[in-house]
Amino acid sequence: MYGLIGKKVKMTQVFNNEGHVVPVTLVEAGPCTVSQIKLEKDNGYNAIQLAYGSKSKNKTNKPTAGHLSKSKLETAKVLAEFKSIDDFEYKIGQTFNSSIFNIGEIIDVRAKSKGKGFAGTIKRHGFARQDATHGNKHTERKPGSIGQASWPSRVFKGMKMAGRKGSDNVTVKNLEIVDIDNEKNLLFIKGAIPGANNSPVYLLKK
Repeated sequence: MYGLIGKKVKMTQVFNNEGHVVPVTLVEAGPCTVSQIKLEKDNGYNAIQLAYGSKSKNKTNKPTAGHLSKSKLETAKVLAEFKSIDDFEYKIGQTFNSSIFNIGEIIDVRAKSKGKGFAGTIKRHGFARQDATHGNKHTERKPGSIGQASWPSRVFKGMKMAGRKGSDNVTVKNLEIVDIDNEKNLLFIKGAIPGANNSPVYLLKK
């Protein structure tokens, strides 16, 4: 497999062989079940759909339940596709876990960042404050001018303004796996990864 679905557990720290403290994020990697095999002749591309976790049956609609029944699953919290290995023979219901990773391996981690609600331009984009003197009254944190007057008589798309901050899909690249606990399917990944604890993450092999 070229990747797995997991769950961010928490951040902690470990000591390496030199006795130095290394900050790590604990990620539960799988187990993930193959719920669908997509082939180029049928779907136009080759991929493997993995199912991870479970949720209440009441929150699973009938089409999804019928789809998952082929892999002998009742529910799934997350479904995601990953690139398939050409020479590997996949089977519906096959399970993958943390054993596909190795200590010292470099991977990419994708997750949804924490939502921080509505934020101004200073917090959201790093704008500088305006002068707090010389007639400037109560506008120290305002963005300032956002365009011209008579032309173009509109605000350009993509203008950095106040708005919703966070809750975006973020990929952190080149993170090292410091240690692996295969009994609990835990990866010790060096550094921080996006998202809150218990949120789903996508582990991508190079």
